[in-house]
Amino acid sequence: MPPVSKNGIRVQYSGFIIFAARIISVATGLAFQYMIARSTSQAEYGVWFNVNDVLAYFTILAGIMPFWAMRFVARNEKGAAKTGVLANLAISMAATLIYLPLLPLITSALGVREYISIYMIITVQIIELHLLNAFEANLRAKKPQTLGYGLLIAEILKVLLGYMLIFGKILTPLEGAVISLTLAIAAQIIYYLKLHVEDLKQNVNWAYVKEWVKGSIANIYNVLGQQIAAFIFIMLFTYGGENARSNYGAAAQIANIITYSSFLAFALYPKLLAEKSSSDITTSIKTVLMFAIPMTAGALTLPDLYLTILKEEYRTAWPVLMVLAVDSFVMTISSLFSFVLFGLERIDEEAKIPFRKLVKSRLFVVFSLPYIHSAITIPPTYCVLTSYTLGPIQSALAVAIINSTARFTMFIILYSMVHKMAKIEIPWKNIAKYVFASIIMSGVLFLTKKALEPTRVHQILGLTALGGIFYLALLSAIDTDTKMLMKTVWREIKTTIGHVKV
Repeated sequence: MPPVSKNGIRVQYSGFIIFAARIISVATGLAFQYMIARSTSQAEYGVWFNVNDVLAYFTILAGIMPFWAMRFVARNEKGAAKTGVLANLAISMAATLIYLPLLPLITSALGVREYISIYMIITVQIIELHLLNAFEANLRAKKPQTLGYGLLIAEILKVLLGYMLIFGKILTPLEGAVISLTLAIAAQIIYYLKLHVEDLKQNVNWAYVKEWVKGSIANIYNVLGQQIAAFIFIMLFTYGGENARSNYGAAAQIANIITYSSFLAFALYPKLLAEKSSSDITTSIKTVLMFAIPMTAGALTLPDLYLTILKEEYRTAWPVLMVLAVDSFVMTISSLFSFVLFGLERIDEEAKIPFRKLVKSRLFVVFSLPYIHSAITIPPTYCVLTSYTLGPIQSALAVAIINSTARFTMFIILYSMVHKMAKIEIPWKNIAKYVFASIIMSGVLFLTKKALEPTRVHQILGLTALGGIFYLALLSAIDTDTKMLMKTVWREIKTTIGHVKV
């Protein structure tokens, strides 16, 4: 193995770039979902989410090779980037050839035969998402901030195309949505392709693929478990109905914004692969929680208002959003500790993946968690949805509670493993300040909501911005680490701008 050099990843700077891009994508994402939700019935909106549920089963292997390729690229293994891209392209072709013959059977079984054209269009996305995973894994290992730029390209183009195709009534709303997303991903891939010019000139090393295939047995085991766990959403669509799935999906669209805060620690994983540093872990915990806590508090304070951004009919799904907000917070913290565990694991450090050691490693234990999750969620979900007569909101709420309970259990297991791997200093004093500032912010938001009773989208977003500014101002006044962090990030940005000018 070649000597590992300093990879130059700036964890805080890269994290803030990606987080900023994700926050901007909140606006573009909500705009895109707004166009779809306002242009479709609740049943059609449920079909939109089901299309993505089905797609997930045929992109199940998209992250397998990139998982190992990113680790090899981070450790400067020559040709790993190009090899990873070509390997994933081959997998995408195989997945496409499996999907097309099954398409009529899938649409018939789900009772959505009249929407078969929508399910046909996503065939292109099978190939796109495999390529996207490969390119992003390579860039994450060396230039994680570029993923933020790529995201913005896709998000902005998605909204522009969606406006023309959906609101311009050139196509049906669902066709316009799927085509807009497909073309936006294509533009993102073209940008990433340009960043890979030098990497693609290197020779392919098929010996890596041999090692990745050995390791991928564990990854496949993991993603199969994840898709088994995701089967509860197929059950919700089938037994709870399209409206139940659309209510859950609408609430999830809002709650998932909380998980964007985990991207503040996005560069921690490759950084730990190249340079083991516990100080980076503590800093990442502070940074992630500084934003995750107030974002969760905001969703718990104004759940009904946020759902009206999509459509007034989804306002009644506010209990689902409250449960999913807490679930998203747990998911965010779980992602952070997953980055630590994967970054500290050294099983493939010599560009070899001994299968016996892999099975005995903590990685394999983490890969097994989705099966425990499924065992907790699937039986009660089936029982509740088939044994009781529930409305769309009640069905969605029941699934949200069951899934969130399982997620918290998995987090406890994950935390106990990471705690044994490294001594991590939890910044409890900082966390207490984040919670205090978030509670005060929530009070301000609640009182302002009562006084103004905002109903329009710009009013709701304006109220959110007010809460965010108030939170940061209060936190800066009571937490010196926040001031130092902001100064550090600003200094990193100015340094980068200076290098660009030179």
